[in-house]
Amino acid sequence: MCRNIKTLFNFEPPATELEIRDASLQFVRKLSGFTVPSKANEAAFDQAVLDVATAARTLIDALVTTTEPRDREVEAARAKARSLSRFGPAT
Repeated sequence: MCRNIKTLFNFEPPATELEIRDASLQFVRKLSGFTVPSKANEAAFDQAVLDVATAARTLIDALVTTTEPRDREVEAARAKARSLSRFGPAT
């Protein structure tokens, strides 16, 4: 359920608001146990996603590092290589 929660700090280009929202949505889904909330819980669910996204953006903006930003394409290629070694080629 939490596959979309990934490292968002220290990338070039920086994490987008959509990436932060997607990670926040997955986090709230995991915490609540709901993939889609009922109408009765929808407002609380949506507010929680907004609050988590705001906190995530605040955290990402406040963090500092001395390392060079990571390249998204290089990291994606590494993840694909790890997946291939772990699961083998897709058939």
